[in-house]
This record gives sequence, structure tokens and C-alpha cells, in this order.
Amino acid sequence: MPTEPSGDALPALERFLTYRMHVVNKISDRDSNRAYQETCGLPLGEARCLAAIGRYAPLSVNDLARAANLNKGQASRSAQALVERGLVSKQACESDARGVLLAPTGAGQARYEQIVALIARRNDEIFGCLSKREQAQFGAMLDRVIAHMEGG
Repeated sequence: MPTEPSGDALPALERFLTYRMHVVNKISDRDSNRAYQETCGLPLGEARCLAAIGRYAPLSVNDLARAANLNKGQASRSAQALVERGLVSKQACESDARGVLLAPTGAGQARYEQIVALIARRNDEIFGCLSKREQAQFGAMLDRVIAHMEGG
């Protein structure tokens, strides 16, 4: 790693919180993708979409994109892949003839439960280095940052 700058120079890149959050996200995504593939047979994006559909169904593609933190195109492709795998059903939306509503099938519900158990395990693996009290404090700080960034 590069050395710390001296004097009035800018801080080293790796000291910025945003940089470190990005590193945590990249490592977490890499390891989570591997875990989702091995445990659930799904790539990360599809697993996240099924987790959102299982939690909030019925969902439109737009709602899915928001819930899974994906853009509409990614959400649409993942939803279609889940439909083709028989894990999600699509029904026409009564209020919007062009829209569809997504819900887990029986097999999708079972896979959703696998995913939630995996998310809990991954959460413990990632944050297990913190005490329960530290995890609660960190969670509260993240909630404040998220609310601030969302303008709330």
C-alpha cells in the first residue's frame, strides 16, 4: 500500500470512508456471489431479486429494482431469469396493462428461505468481528447515513 502523505497533502485514498465502504462492498459481493452460487444455484443479482420478491411480493419490476438496489434493466433481466427457472411467477397488473406483478412460486418460496438463511450467515461472517453492541451501533450509524443521503 502507498505511504501516508506528509504535511498539508491530501489524505491517502485508503483512509477515506467512502473508499473503505467500496472495498467492503466489493469483497462482500465477491464472496456473496460465490456463496449464492454454491448454496442456492443463483448468481448474486438473481438471489437479491428473489430475496426482494420473497419479502415484498407482489412487486412490479420498478418496485423490484428499488427493493433490490438495481437499475430497471438489471431487475427486469433477473426477474425474467427467475421466471424461466420456475422460481417466480408473472401476472398482468390490473392497474397497468403493460405492467406485471412478480411473486415467488412454491419452489421460489423455498429458495427464498434458503437465501434469507444465507444472508443471515453472511451477515454473521462479515460482522462477526464486532460485538452485538458494536453491530447495533454500526447499524444505527448506517441508518443515519442512509437517511442523510436520501434527504431525510
